[in-house]
Amino acid sequence: MVYTKEQLFDSSGQRTYPGEATEALFVLGGIGTGNISIGSRGEFRDWEIFNKPGKGSLMPNTHFAIWAKPEGGKPVTKVLESRLNLPHSKSHGYHPVTGAGLPRLEKSTMRGEYPLVWVDFEDKELPVQVTLEAFTPFIPLNVDDSGIPGAYLTYQVTNTSDKPVDVTIAGSLMNPIGGLGYDSFGNLDVRNAGGNRNEFRQAGSFSGLQFSSDAFSEGDLNYGSMSLVTTNPKVTCKRAWLRGAWYDFLQEFWDDLAEDGRLNDLGYDTPSEKNRTDTGSLGVYETLAPGETKLFAFVMTWHFPNRINGWNEHICVKEEGREITRNYYACQFDSSWSVADYLVGERERLTQETKKFHSALFGGTLPSVVVDAIASNITVLRSTTCFRHINGRFYGYEGCFDQAGCCDGSCTHVWNYAQTLAFLFPELEQNMRRTEFLTEVTADGKMNFRAFQMFGAQWNWQGQSAPAAADGQMGTIMRAYREWKLTGDDDFLRELWPAIKNTLNYAPIHWDTDGDLVLDGVQHNTYDIEFYGPNPLTGVFFLGALRAATEMAAYLGEEETAKKYTAAFETSSKRLDELTWNGEYYVQRLEDVDAYKYQHGLGCLSDQLLGQQLAHLYGLGYLLPKERVQSTIHAVFKHNFKTDFYNHVNCQRTYALGDEKGLVLCSWPNGGRPKLPFVYSDEVWTGIEYHVATHLIYEGFIEEGLTIVKAVRDRQDGYRRSPWNEVECGHHYARSMSSWGLLIALSGFEFDMARGEMKFAPVVNADDYTGFWSTGRAWGTYSQKRDASGEFAVDVKVLYGDASGVKVHACGKEFTL
Repeated sequence: MVYTKEQLFDSSGQRTYPGEATEALFVLGGIGTGNISIGSRGEFRDWEIFNKPGKGSLMPNTHFAIWAKPEGGKPVTKVLESRLNLPHSKSHGYHPVTGAGLPRLEKSTMRGEYPLVWVDFEDKELPVQVTLEAFTPFIPLNVDDSGIPGAYLTYQVTNTSDKPVDVTIAGSLMNPIGGLGYDSFGNLDVRNAGGNRNEFRQAGSFSGLQFSSDAFSEGDLNYGSMSLVTTNPKVTCKRAWLRGAWYDFLQEFWDDLAEDGRLNDLGYDTPSEKNRTDTGSLGVYETLAPGETKLFAFVMTWHFPNRINGWNEHICVKEEGREITRNYYACQFDSSWSVADYLVGERERLTQETKKFHSALFGGTLPSVVVDAIASNITVLRSTTCFRHINGRFYGYEGCFDQAGCCDGSCTHVWNYAQTLAFLFPELEQNMRRTEFLTEVTADGKMNFRAFQMFGAQWNWQGQSAPAAADGQMGTIMRAYREWKLTGDDDFLRELWPAIKNTLNYAPIHWDTDGDLVLDGVQHNTYDIEFYGPNPLTGVFFLGALRAATEMAAYLGEEETAKKYTAAFETSSKRLDELTWNGEYYVQRLEDVDAYKYQHGLGCLSDQLLGQQLAHLYGLGYLLPKERVQSTIHAVFKHNFKTDFYNHVNCQRTYALGDEKGLVLCSWPNGGRPKLPFVYSDEVWTGIEYHVATHLIYEGFIEEGLTIVKAVRDRQDGYRRSPWNEVECGHHYARSMSSWGLLIALSGFEFDMARGEMKFAPVVNADDYTGFWSTGRAWGTYSQKRDASGEFAVDVKVLYGDASGVKVHACGKEFTL
C-alpha cells in the first residue's frame, strides 16, 4: 500500500499549522450569514460578510493587539499575530492600513477542529503566553442557532513571569459600511462611505462598539452594521482613530496604546465626512498575578440584512420592488447589536452545545484523517456557497469565485454527492427537495436541474432550454427517500410523492429509446455534457431511483405502484448488467465511441457506481450483482488512483500535480480512449474521491478507501491548499460534502426513523469503538467494547434531541432508547 497501516488508522489527533502555513484559513460565521477567516498567524482574512464572496479581501486597520507590562519593567506592545510571511514584493511596500510595520509575535500555531479553532502565540519578549479560541455556535438540528452572524473570540492570557503583569488586549475594526476599495497606491477608496458612526454602547452585561452608517436606508444593499463587544468589565475605548492627514491615524493609535495600555477617546461626536470612514478600538485590561490565567472575551457580530433576490446579479427577480430580499437572520435580529446581545446572553448554552458536538465528533476512535475530512467540509454549509432567504428557502451554488457565487441553482447533479447537510440539518435538505419537486418540475415530469423558477428566470443551456440532468433527476428521488428515512416525516413524503412519481416516469419515456428500461438516449449529466447509449453512471442512478420509489410506494400502501417499480427494477438491473459488464467493471456501450464527442466508452469511470454508493448510504441494498459491484469499485481504485502526477497528461483543469496522490475521474486500462473524452476525465475532484473511498469501505476494501482519504487531506495541508476549503468549480465546493459518507460507512450506521430503528456495525476498531451518529430526531455517540469473555458492552448516548422509542440493533443485541 501507499501508506502504512499506522498512518491510515492513526487516531491520535489532528494536525497543527504553523504561521508559515499561509493557506490554513479557518472559517467563522453561521449558515447563510457569510463569514470571516482566521489565518494561521492569527490574522483576520477573507471578509465575506457582505452577501457575496470575498476571497483575499482584507479589512484595513483591523487586528487585535496586546500591551503587557511586568511590575517594574518596560511595556511590550505587539499585534496579536505572528510575523508576516514572504514575499515582500509590493510595488510601494505595505501600505500603513495593513499595519505591516507594527511589531508582531515570533511564532504562532493553529489547531482547527471545526467548528473550533485555537491559535497559540509565542514570543520571548512577552511576559505572558496567549491563546486565541474562536468559534461560531454550531449545533446539529438547531438551524437558527447555527446561523448566527457572529463569532466568539476569546484570548486566554497566562502570566509566565514571577511578577504581576498588567495586560491590555485591544481589538480594532474599520467601519466598512458603504464598501471598501483601494487605489493604485494602496490608499483607501471609500467613495460610497460617509455618515459612518462608531458608537460606544453599554448593556447589562457587556459593552462595546457598534459600527453603522446614516447614509443608507433600511432597504439599501449597503445597509447594515457591525459590533465588537466584550463581557469583561475593565474596558478602554477609542471610538474613532485620528482624522488626520497621511498616516497620522496609525501613529496616534499605536502611540496611545503603547504609552500606558489605555485608549484615549478623541471626542469625535459627528459621523465621518463624505468619502471617509473611521476605525474604532475596544480594549480590555487586567492585572495577572504570577502564574495566573485570565480570559479576554470578545464577540464580533455583523448584520447586513439585504441581498439580491436571486443568484448573482444576472439571475435575480426583475419585478420592480422585488429585486432585493433579506437574509433569514434578519428575522431573528434587527442589528449587529442584537446579535451580540443574543450571543452574550446565551453564551453558556451555545458554548456547551457546540463543544458537546465537537467532543462527540473528535472524541471517538475513527482514524484522525477521516474525522479531519468529514469535519473540515462542514464549512461548505457556512460559506458563501450557501445562503438562506427571509422566507426560509435554503439555496446553494456549486461553489464560489473569489468575488461571486459560481454555478447557480442548487444544482441537482452536484448536490447529489453531498451528505453533510442531510445528516446535520435535514430540515434544510427537505427545504431543497421541496424547491426541486414542487417548484422546478414541469407537467411532463422534467426537473430543472438548476432552481431558477422562484426568481422568475429560466435555466438555459447553450442558448436553448436546458435539458433535464439524468443523474441529477434520478438522484434527487433517492435524496427525497433519504430525507424521509432520516426524519420519519410522513407528511413530507406525502407532499412530494406525486412529483416523485412524475419525475421517475419521465426517465423511461425520455431517456430509454428502445423500451428495455436501460437509459440509452441523450443523457445530460454532471460532467456538463451528454452521454449516449447504455452507461453505468445514469443506468445505476435509474436503478437507485426505482428501488427508492418502490420502498416509498409500499410504505404509502400503493402496492400496484410498488409492484410496477419492482418489475421495472429487475428488468433494468439485469439488462444493464448484460449490456455494460466487461468482466472487471462496467463500461459505456457505443458502436463508435467517437461518433459523439465527450464520451468514456470502455473507460473505467470513477463515478460509475455513484448510485450504488448512495444506495448503500440510504439502506437500499445492492442494485447490481454484489460480486460485480465489488470487482468494479476495486477496479476504480486499481486503475484510477495515482501515487504521483509527474507523468500524468492532463489538458484539462489541474487539481493535483507533482508528488501529490489522487484519484482521476477516468482511465482506459484496456485502451479505447476516445479522441476527445469527456471534458473532465483527467481531473481530480475531492467529492468523487470521497464517495469512491466510502464505497470501497462498504465493499470491505477499507485500507484502499482510507488511502484515498489520506491522499486528499495530504493535499489540503495548509501550505498547498486550505484544510477548510476544497475547491472544484469554485471555493467551498458542494461536492466535497460527500466526505460525510465515510462516517456512515465506517460506523456501519443504518437509519430508519419512519420505523424508529437504528443499526450500528463498525468496521474499524470494532473491539473498542466510539463514534458520532445523527438522524433528523437526535444525535449523539455510539460505543461498543468487547470484554475478556468476548461479549460486547453497547452504549448509545443521546446528546441532543429526542430519540425515545427508537430501537437500536448492534452486536447481536436489540434495545429501545
